[in-house]
Amino acid sequence: MLNVVAIMGRLVADPELRTTQSGINVVSFRIACDRNFARQGEQRQADFIDIVAWRQQADFVTRYFGKGRMILVEGELQTRSYTDKNGMNVRVTEVIADRLCFTGEK
Repeated sequence: MLNVVAIMGRLVADPELRTTQSGINVVSFRIACDRNFARQGEQRQADFIDIVAWRQQADFVTRYFGKGRMILVEGELQTRSYTDKNGMNVRVTEVIADRLCFTGEK
């Protein structure tokens, strides 16, 4: 099986760093990634992708990236489900980052 994602986009908000009960840092953030195609006369659309990074990668993102900053993410796509406070089933799709890089653009 192959599950590889490479995506580049801008952070839509500052990353949110948390620490698990066992002391492991985890950060979650969302990036906006423009689609390649736009119909004539229409504005280009963007997709908003949720990213999760653990341990040293979480520290790296928190230290060097903020809202509006371009980032390159490599990782794998993961889905999970849970029941929210209202008893509704929620399905989440996110990229679990293996590698995070600067893009050379500020």
